[in-house]
Amino acid sequence: MAEMPFDPVCQRCPRLVALRSRVRSAHPDYHAAPVPPFGDPKGRLLIVGLAPGMHGANASGRPFTGDHAGILLFRTLYEMGLSNRPEVSGAEDGLVLQGCRITNAVKCLPPENRPTTAEIRQCNGYLAAELAALPERPLVLALGTVAHQAVLRARGLTLSAHPFAHGRVHELPGGFTLVDCYHCSRYNTQTGRLTPEMFRAVFAQLVRRLQRG
Repeated sequence: MAEMPFDPVCQRCPRLVALRSRVRSAHPDYHAAPVPPFGDPKGRLLIVGLAPGMHGANASGRPFTGDHAGILLFRTLYEMGLSNRPEVSGAEDGLVLQGCRITNAVKCLPPENRPTTAEIRQCNGYLAAELAALPERPLVLALGTVAHQAVLRARGLTLSAHPFAHGRVHELPGGFTLVDCYHCSRYNTQTGRLTPEMFRAVFAQLVRRLQRG
């Protein structure tokens, strides 16, 4: 996949562009545009989610900020020493990430939180550029199957050779380490598919790798 620098006015997906326009009309104070990655520009850890939520990242303009999924994510980042705040309230709340960045496989809000395969592929060049910019020995955390597959596509790798499984570690060419985790979505946390303990265990493994350098 060809690398593409982040485009704050991307027009590549007509369905998503149309939705952005409708949301902007209904909610003039919302970001309602592609959501850029956020965090430490020198961080070795890149956390990859699915896409912005309607009243979360799509509103705030920062990944996971305002989304239900961000509650567990930001609390865990704080507990692991990767951020300065256990809770977030908006893009101007002073949050600072340390040693990590957060992004999404799809940068724009998709209808019903379900991007099409074509939309995921159209956005993949942006993720490819983010991965290419990581420091040596990068760690990538994929939150869910879509993020996992998007990372593999962005690196030009075969999906079948690296199946998703919660807690699985994939050593990829180029020194990349890909770690899988169930997405910290409302559905997964409320059904118990993903517990806070399971989530912290994945991050504890990542932090140990970061500390080993």
